[in-house]
Amino acid sequence: MSARRRVAVLISGRGSNLKALIDAARASEYPAEIALVVSNVETAAGLDVAREAGIATRIVSHKVFASREEFDRAIDAALTAANIDLVCQAGFMRIQTEGFTRKWEGRMLNIHPSLLPAFKGIRVHQQALDAGVKISGCTVHFVVAELDSGPIIAQAAVPVLPGDTAQTLAERILVEEHRIYPQALRDVAAGRIMLRDGRAVLL
Repeated sequence: MSARRRVAVLISGRGSNLKALIDAARASEYPAEIALVVSNVETAAGLDVAREAGIATRIVSHKVFASREEFDRAIDAALTAANIDLVCQAGFMRIQTEGFTRKWEGRMLNIHPSLLPAFKGIRVHQQALDAGVKISGCTVHFVVAELDSGPIIAQAAVPVLPGDTAQTLAERILVEEHRIYPQALRDVAAGRIMLRDGRAVLL
């Protein structure tokens, strides 16, 4: 087997998708290793998830930088120093600059808790409930400069049930997030899915 791709995960919170990626990467045949976890929030619970797994962590607080560009340069420096091949955003609550996304284009993934292109941004589950949709879900996509708009790698559908709240819908969708994100990273790390001409192409 060829060398495993070195992956950094960017987080801002509890790190449940991070844990799913770490668990998947424990398999010897998995084509990626979680080599670094970077958080912009020093109290993020996901940092403890990484530390317990013996994974290097870095805190890069956006609050100490005068601009998004400076913050992104600091993130990029951390990734470069760790020889990172691929980046996974997992609940990373920062919108990144065009320069940063362009540099990592085709090598940076994100998970979003809706069936994109529906319900971008925040308060996604409430958006779905307010719209009265019968099916929601989650999407793994390549990151581009426009928010939640990159080429789609994988999706999973989840029914919206009568009486659902934003929380109950979120909990059921999260189960699918934990399933499809490791699969999507595996396919990208193994070279089975690539970004070509603005689309995620299965090779």
